Amino acid sequence: AISTSRASPSAPSLCPPLRRDQVSNVLGIVAGVLMQDHDNRLAEFQQLPYHRVFIMLFLELNAPEAILEAINYQVLTAFCHTLHILRPSKSPGFAYAWLELVSHRVFIGRMLAVTPQQKGWGMYAQLLIDLFKFLAPFLRNAELAKPVTLLYKGTLRVLLVLLHDFPEFLCDYHYGFCDVIPPNCIQMRNLILSAFPRNMRLPDPFTPNLKVDMLPEIAHAPRVLTNFASMIQPLGFKKDLDSYLKARAPVTFLSELRSSLQVSNEPGMRYNIPLMNALVLYVGTQAINFIRSKGLTPTMTTIAHSSHMDIFQNLAVDLDTEGRYLFLNAIANQLRYPNSHTHYFSCTLLYLFAEANTEAIQEQITRVLLERLIVNRPHPWGLLITFIELIKNPTYKFWNHEFVHCAPEIENGVYFGTGVDSKVVWRFFRTLWILVWGTMWARGSWPTRGSRWLALVTDVGKKE
Repeated sequence: AISTSRASPSAPSLCPPLRRDQVSNVLGIVAGVLMQDHDNRLAEFQQLPYHRVFIMLFLELNAPEAILEAINYQVLTAFCHTLHILRPSKSPGFAYAWLELVSHRVFIGRMLAVTPQQKGWGMYAQLLIDLFKFLAPFLRNAELAKPVTLLYKGTLRVLLVLLHDFPEFLCDYHYGFCDVIPPNCIQMRNLILSAFPRNMRLPDPFTPNLKVDMLPEIAHAPRVLTNFASMIQPLGFKKDLDSYLKARAPVTFLSELRSSLQVSNEPGMRYNIPLMNALVLYVGTQAINFIRSKGLTPTMTTIAHSSHMDIFQNLAVDLDTEGRYLFLNAIANQLRYPNSHTHYFSCTLLYLFAEANTEAIQEQITRVLLERLIVNRPHPWGLLITFIELIKNPTYKFWNHEFVHCAPEIENGVYFGTGVDSKVVWRFFRTLWILVWGTMWARGSWPTRGSRWLALVTDVGKKE
């Protein structure tokens, strides 16, 4: 039997003190019985008894006692390992109880707050990734059954708790989370990307003449605890990438880049999304280091005419609609709170818009930004900054493009909005866009103009 030796120091101990390996053994036995019961009973499986066993064990083993505090990290490691084994993709009948265990206030507190030196952050991040991976196939369809809808709502509530109480955790692991969240899960991704350190005060993105490049936070790189460079595989591709970034050789690298990212010809699954995300962030960080080494800061001028921008421009031009959407999403995933990554990728997105050789690229850039802004708040700060700059700065001639006038209502609203304050423009445009699209979607009637825009919006995944 496991004993925590709760008797007073002077009282004789009737049981030996708790050993570290005993916790793992007991949890392993319970997990083994659960999985066997789950496989045998299938739809008749009852998860509540196992939930009670796990939660009682966890609360008992995390009581404020000296003997337990000494081995608390090992206890947390054992529980996380067990929960990883019982993840929803392996034991879907245990998914509700699993989520309740992972989101328990004591569990979150121990993993993210009490454990020193943030030793529990990586383990908790892995559990969230397990949850996102399980939900991903259902969320891609956008038509969720009631059981999955409940699990999805529970996941959003957990993210809201983390956003409020542990925003630094979401900041540090945003890359790993966004890597497994489907592209059409816009609001879930916004919750993660909206996180910013609690000691930071965000500048109002609607401030007139806001100089983003003058903010002191822009010079600092954010902490990314996911080893994204190791995801660039195979090693031969990584070697050619580094060689091209350094010397623009081999010359065939750009022409072969699309084939390196493409894994199949099946629509919706053509591209290696983790490789795409890793490539974008790796090239971006290398570009920032290259610009800094010259004593400069990223601007529309300093990011141009480099091997890094060659890769980004090649991807924007050479990829098809699906691939370009994934590529632009990978860039937009770095538009977060004020930091060097946000600044560089904001400049990159605006540069790609300004230098696009076809209006189709500009339409899709607008789509990627706009679809993240028309959902409910919160919205990432960097996303707002980028879109406001796009519609306000006459350099980009945003209001002159044909795809803006895909419906008479929007066309009238555009000319009305250009003469008023940017905040009014933004609110008007956002509200009008929701009303127009909602009405057209409900009626099933689409405007004859701007058909390419509509194709881009509905081509890759449905909106949440």
